[in-house]
Amino acid sequence: MTDDQIDVLPDDLNPAGFVGAYLFPDNSRRRWPGAMYLVLAAVAALVYFVATDAAVVNTGWLVGAGVLGAVGIFSMTSGWRMSIDEKQALVAAQGAVGFAVGHASAQQVWRGFRSRPTWRVLCYSAEEPPVQRGLVLVDAVDGKILEHLIEENDETE
Repeated sequence: MTDDQIDVLPDDLNPAGFVGAYLFPDNSRRRWPGAMYLVLAAVAALVYFVATDAAVVNTGWLVGAGVLGAVGIFSMTSGWRMSIDEKQALVAAQGAVGFAVGHASAQQVWRGFRSRPTWRVLCYSAEEPPVQRGLVLVDAVDGKILEHLIEENDETE
């Protein structure tokens, strides 16, 4: 091993060279692998029922088809189309907390068994230093405020 080997990010992954607004990927992309799992499940089931006399075909093909089918259905039903982006979530959060927001950040999380996308927004009041802070959960599918918590900012002491 030599000392002149350097670990460097490729240009397309280097955040210093990024210019422009970041587009957060939509959760509905989960439907593509779900469709592929369902096709593979159908092929495995077809092999099981058509090639019954083949030496390599046994009940494992049917079990595999069942597992692939279940995963495919889960992927299809959890592929929610997001209609609320992080900017709209920040606006909704400002309306929920009831104070003028200064610094804020949004993070996408998932809720429930079917992984419904939700924006978790942390916001601070506009005073310097901030007097209040709030945590707001905004549904990324329909924009509904799911929960919110407002408290005094004890980090200013």
